[in-house]
Amino acid sequence: MKSLKDWFDLVDWNRFRFWFQIAAFLLLIYGGYLGIELGKSLPTFSCIYNTEARGGACYLSILQHQMAWPWQKLFSVAALAILTGFLTFAAWFIGINKLWCGLICPMGTIQDWMTALRRRLGVRYGRYTLDQFRALAQIKYVLLALMFLIPLGIGAGWFSKEMGLPFCMICPARMIIPSFDLNFTHWTIDFSSTSKMVLTSLGLIVVGLFFVGAFIKKRFFCFFCPMSAFLYLISRPALLTLKKDGDKCTRCGDCYNVCDMDIREIADEVKDPRIMQDDCTLCLKCVAACPEPGVLKANYAGVTFFESTEAGFIKRSQAGVR
Repeated sequence: MKSLKDWFDLVDWNRFRFWFQIAAFLLLIYGGYLGIELGKSLPTFSCIYNTEARGGACYLSILQHQMAWPWQKLFSVAALAILTGFLTFAAWFIGINKLWCGLICPMGTIQDWMTALRRRLGVRYGRYTLDQFRALAQIKYVLLALMFLIPLGIGAGWFSKEMGLPFCMICPARMIIPSFDLNFTHWTIDFSSTSKMVLTSLGLIVVGLFFVGAFIKKRFFCFFCPMSAFLYLISRPALLTLKKDGDKCTRCGDCYNVCDMDIREIADEVKDPRIMQDDCTLCLKCVAACPEPGVLKANYAGVTFFESTEAGFIKRSQAGVR
């Protein structure tokens, strides 16, 4: 274990994360062609509309489908299927926490690629003010609530069944992910009903916002992601944690400067060791960028496997930490 920790402490984290994201992207987008099937309870955006190619599917799609069951079915023994799906989803998540967001999510990877393109073109990215950050932080919880309430309303007969999977219809992954398998059939407006026309139109608008936003702001879509909100709400029992020793922190701000999510607490908080915030994707770039030994630590089941060190900081600085 010590040799593994020593390797992580000195690793070129940018390079490691880049290749890990590539491997995860190929697995989730094309794994189906290799007979890989991780199920439909994954805590990450591997879109169900990717059909045959995907190696596993996002849990939010099956959850919306189940929440839209007629209430008499929803509150019957059939609800055991919902419980089973949720427990599977929770087990996947508890294993590595929101590392699903920082290293595995295909939509997060695509945004990181767009950031790399922007950097190569010399386009300056934007940051949010503190007030903007706090306002944006609430949107994903609103979307999460609607993702539950609208399907429940469908099951109760309050809304049309033609709304189908309402969040999936506006999620940019529905169009973007299948495109990597040369499936562009979802880049259309469905005129078969008013509900579908409105939702698919909104979906196209959201895709446009995704590309524009991700080009000018790191991890733009992650601020609005209901999956991120859902994961944070159940993150307490997760085995992977991010901790901070505030007594050793000099508040140099290096961790904040590399944070894709503009989380100020990562630099400013010096009392609470549980530094992970709801917008955190656990990309661990902050650990790699910290120059102070032992200030930031990534632990698994209570055992530190990656922490900030002076030697690691110097080595990564020579390679370039972004």
